[in-house]
Amino acid sequence: MLSVLPSASLVVAPDGTVLRSNARAAGLGLVNRDAVTIPDIVHLIDRVSDDGHAREQEMRVRRPPLGRELLELRVRVAPLGTGAILVLIDDLAEERRVDVVRRDFVANVSHELKTPVGALSLLAEAVLASSDDPDQVRHFAERMQIEASRLSHLVQDVIDLSRLQGDDPLTHAEVVDVDELVRRALDEVRTLATRQEIELVTGEPCGGLVYGDERQLLAALRNLLINAVSYSSSHTRIAVATRTGDGIVEIAVKDQGIGIASNDLDRVFERFYRVDPARSRVTGGTGLGLAIVKHVSQNHGGECTVWSELGVGTTFTLRLPTYTPATTFDETGGEFAIDVMTVPIGEALT
Repeated sequence: MLSVLPSASLVVAPDGTVLRSNARAAGLGLVNRDAVTIPDIVHLIDRVSDDGHAREQEMRVRRPPLGRELLELRVRVAPLGTGAILVLIDDLAEERRVDVVRRDFVANVSHELKTPVGALSLLAEAVLASSDDPDQVRHFAERMQIEASRLSHLVQDVIDLSRLQGDDPLTHAEVVDVDELVRRALDEVRTLATRQEIELVTGEPCGGLVYGDERQLLAALRNLLINAVSYSSSHTRIAVATRTGDGIVEIAVKDQGIGIASNDLDRVFERFYRVDPARSRVTGGTGLGLAIVKHVSQNHGGECTVWSELGVGTTFTLRLPTYTPATTFDETGGEFAIDVMTVPIGEALT
């Protein structure tokens, strides 16, 4: 029973001797041979042993044996009918991390919304103050349109990201042609690239297929292309290359832009993180595009990787499991197709 519990779990004798423990308990360093290594947990066990009442307590303790890391634990101790005592220990670090991310997300959204909303308020006041000057009214109205568009994009990105976090792409999945996906994404971004005098090129078709939500996949690829355009200079080129192999379809988006510093590479997929905040304000970026790409790739059992060098350019590579229609035989020897999706081995085992 202990081996299948998600918590670090122990069964101890009334004197505190460990009778049974699972691998999670050993991994956290809570058990050494037949003894519990955390004095606070030992004290809690002693209290339950004395009066027979179950107890629960949260505690921060040093992780054995070196004590260099703090553990935040929820410890539940209860007597068993046999006279032994059951100890369940949950590591709260991941739960705390998720809470921090959630609070940061709310704070960031609030901050990001304040900027365009505040700008719209000031511009509206400026329009009123310049009501007798048509040129000024036109100028401020154009600025209001830009800020309203930025606000609209931000709200839409927040909605999209929220949907991705709770959406299972297999609920409405279909076979997606990668070459057609690339063509559609390029068509949607071509006007923006042409306006900035950036050339979009593609390599040879790969003929790859993936299984998933076409809308999500298109949004991810479009965000990669928009990001490449936003951080590229005029008269440069953005190339999209596709290839298949080893059960994986790769879609690489390579630009000749400003590049990303090595210390920023690990953070580019974070929500609202911007390598160049000033440039994002000019281009109207929300800081959520790459976070959306990350969630889409993970939802489909894939990943998105990045390579970059300052002054040379950046390459984002979307890697997704290949969809393969397998052929088998019926009892009469005739062929028929069965749809098979290649998935990561961990997901397949689940």
